[in-house]
Amino acid sequence: MKKIITLMIVISIMIIGAVGCTAKPAEQITGSVPAEAPKATVIKVGATPIPHAELLNFVKPLLEKENIKLEIVEFQDYVQPNTALVDKELDANFFQHQPYLDSFNKERSQNLLSAGSVHVEPLGLYSKSIKNVNELKEDAVIAIPNDPSNASRALLLLQSNGLLKLKDGGSITSTENDIVENPKNLKIELAEAAQLPRVLEDVDAAVINTNYALPANLNPVKDALLIEGKDSPYANNIVVRSGDQEREEIKKLVEVLNSPEVKKFIEDKYQGAVVPAF
Repeated sequence: MKKIITLMIVISIMIIGAVGCTAKPAEQITGSVPAEAPKATVIKVGATPIPHAELLNFVKPLLEKENIKLEIVEFQDYVQPNTALVDKELDANFFQHQPYLDSFNKERSQNLLSAGSVHVEPLGLYSKSIKNVNELKEDAVIAIPNDPSNASRALLLLQSNGLLKLKDGGSITSTENDIVENPKNLKIELAEAAQLPRVLEDVDAAVINTNYALPANLNPVKDALLIEGKDSPYANNIVVRSGDQEREEIKKLVEVLNSPEVKKFIEDKYQGAVVPAF
């Protein structure tokens, strides 16, 4: 009997001890709570689809590593990306070269500026009816972009291949009114750059920007009758409002777009139709 009582006392002591060792109430628990990850910085960039939006999509993962979230807004023309940037609907845009930007700033009394260059898209002359530029007949119709900077660029391309001659050798401000020699009496027609692939069916030839040629299955390297040289000064830029070029996320965007990974992507994907400018 004594043994039984003694055993019961021992068991009771063990139970009390076990209860005493149970976890403390939650309010008594001390310790550090894991810190939340810093919220990603969001930048919204407007771009034309090819190759600009493709390049931006390629660098998205590179920017995520820097805790930057890139939002891409696609545009089909050359006007809205700049007006959206001026209206602060975008942090930057990516579609234009410096002469076009200069022309926009002058016409609209704005002060947008380049934060960095990325690539060159060689301008090309295309045709559905001829295979060689020498086949252009008298009075042939050639369509060119109607915006001033790309119109002069197209005229300089035609001049460099002997199809016409411009006053004083031509410049980035030349217009069709500056043509002083035109041996074949070529008819120059202006059209919105985005419409030139469609216009091509109705003219003898058209000078088309690469970002509109590629979606129309026109390859500058394979299909163009004439193409700008690789030393073209018309590099496409990341453009921002004045002062924003100093933002760290904008600097990082330009940095990744000028990275070896992007250079290889451009060379592998576009095979000379788009050329790195860095």
